[in-house]
Amino acid sequence: MIAALFFYLFAGICVASAFMVIASKNPVHSVLYLILAFVNAAGLFVMMGAEFLAMILIVVYVGAVAVLFLFVVMMLDVDFAQLKQGALQYLPVGLLIGGIFLAELVLVVGAWAIGPGVPTAITAPIPANVTNTQALGLVLYTKYVYFFEAAGMILLVAMVGAIVLTLRHKERVKRQSIPVQNARTPATAIEVVKVKTGQGLGSNV
Repeated sequence: MIAALFFYLFAGICVASAFMVIASKNPVHSVLYLILAFVNAAGLFVMMGAEFLAMILIVVYVGAVAVLFLFVVMMLDVDFAQLKQGALQYLPVGLLIGGIFLAELVLVVGAWAIGPGVPTAITAPIPANVTNTQALGLVLYTKYVYFFEAAGMILLVAMVGAIVLTLRHKERVKRQSIPVQNARTPATAIEVVKVKTGQGLGSNV
């Protein structure tokens, strides 16, 4: 009874916060709702006995990815009012793509739930003397190692893209040039200015 109560509590808050991620008008609020969804999903993982996945969800997604999203949104200083002006012209395309995703999810879940002869286990049975973390590592780094590496490359590209977006050139902002700094010599790094006695630098700086 208590387990069912906690399940409905975590699941309800997770679904509601996930809906608020896309319904909230403020992007900062959307990131905060996303963090709330991750925390409740971690609670569901704990109830399923996957405590390692729950801790990874908290440490990686809440502690790193969601906070990174928050900092990127705050650093980009995007004019969201200007972006929303042309949102209606992309609405048909968005609805089409969303409908395709929804149809695929319905087909996959329906075939897995009610399809005859569809196996319910994607891997071999896990021995009883193997811990949760060890079993996940055995499956992830053997059978799905290439998919894991591909996911790592996608995350690397996303990280580089986020860095490039934050390095936009703005007016009256001086940027550092790494090649120029590396090419500096002791002769060009220091400039000796002769100042007459009793006078300051003044406008010569």
